[in-house]
Amino acid sequence: MLRHFFTNSAGIFISRILGFLRDLLTAASLGAGLWSDIFFVAFKLPNLFRRLFGEGAFTQAFLPHFIKSSKKGLFLAEVLLKFSAFMLGLSLLVMLFTPLFTKLLALGFDAQSINLALPLVRINFWYLLCIFVVSVFASLLQYRSHFATSAFSTALLNIAMICALIFAHNKPQSTAALYLSWGVVAGGVLQVLAHLFAIKKLGLFKILTLGLAKFFGSQRAKMQGFYKSFFAGVLGSSAAQIGDFASTLIASFLASGAISYLYYANRIFQLPLALFAIALSTAIFPKISKQIKAGDELLAKNLLKKGFDVLFALLLFASIGGFLLAEPIIYLLFERGEFNAQNTKECAIVLQMSMLGLLPFGLYKLFSLWLFAHFKQGLAAKISIYSLFINITFCLVLFKPFGAGGIALSGSISGFFILFCALWVFGFREFFKLIYSKITLLTLLCSLIFAFMLYYLRIFLLANL
Repeated sequence: MLRHFFTNSAGIFISRILGFLRDLLTAASLGAGLWSDIFFVAFKLPNLFRRLFGEGAFTQAFLPHFIKSSKKGLFLAEVLLKFSAFMLGLSLLVMLFTPLFTKLLALGFDAQSINLALPLVRINFWYLLCIFVVSVFASLLQYRSHFATSAFSTALLNIAMICALIFAHNKPQSTAALYLSWGVVAGGVLQVLAHLFAIKKLGLFKILTLGLAKFFGSQRAKMQGFYKSFFAGVLGSSAAQIGDFASTLIASFLASGAISYLYYANRIFQLPLALFAIALSTAIFPKISKQIKAGDELLAKNLLKKGFDVLFALLLFASIGGFLLAEPIIYLLFERGEFNAQNTKECAIVLQMSMLGLLPFGLYKLFSLWLFAHFKQGLAAKISIYSLFINITFCLVLFKPFGAGGIALSGSISGFFILFCALWVFGFREFFKLIYSKITLLTLLCSLIFAFMLYYLRIFLLANL
């Protein structure tokens, strides 16, 4: 488990470092204003689907059914072809009705902003098809306990976008946003090619080709329960992503720059979430699913216990660090070019409110595995819907008095709710058995010392910025 966790973490870390470099260049080129808001809106929907599919939801629905299937190649081919056809149709629909979809993405945009965003929305949306294909191939690789390609391939998206920004150097903001959009599509194509190479290298290409041959030969796989699990799984494990999408809509009614603050803060928030929670849950999910299928729930709980000990410590320290050092972090990463000191202060508040939800969202990633491995995707979906309503409700209440910071706080509140529900299903008694240990107490003690040290470091840094 730890080897696969470190593989995932290393890949995610490299990708996120490149992602931060991308964001530095983006902030320098677009700042936090009209054109940055337009690009982030255009990138929002395909990026939402990237998180839905690429960060576990699809795999959590697909992998248990794939393991159970007696005709794995046919099952793989049928899922790939049917869903790819749906994504292609959806992309074509967006091309035909781009103004309508753009308005849905940013209800607060005026007519001029909508018109400026249209070309970017059309370009960015083609990334959606690429990332779905990547998700299917990644699930196949995870079945064979191969995680490196999926973990490192995300870096290709960032490399493509960085190259686009380099080509756009000293060009107008409108041109930079256009180049950046084409970089998104190029990165998606590179990710597909990387996964195809890994599949061929591991000898899995035969499973895919034989499955495709059987499908076109009019054979069909047994799909009982998969579609229900898939749609429920997407909702059940993606409350944060859907809430993030809704927050963009609400933020479009605020002053220019609010969407950008949410984006930049979320980029920092996503680093420890992906580096620790997503990497760990991705590594242990196939193992937990196989143990539960074999009827060995005790071993599955032991895996969950090991995962909790590691994840709780990492997320707790990251939460403390991100909250106390929010302003220095934003200053060091983004305050240059069009991004000024006032932008730093406002973005730091958003980051602090976001970091309050890091621990609950991260732990939910872990405990939701238990639900998905037991085919309780429907129950997870209900929890997600309740959480989403809570998020949107608090957003509507808080966004006027507190701006973008209120929207970020609303997301954190929904994180605590979704974790509470997941633990309620898992069983609070079982949860306390899981966490009652010297390791947990030591982690809490060390975190207090860590917070005390960072508090005085923060005072020093703010005095010398």
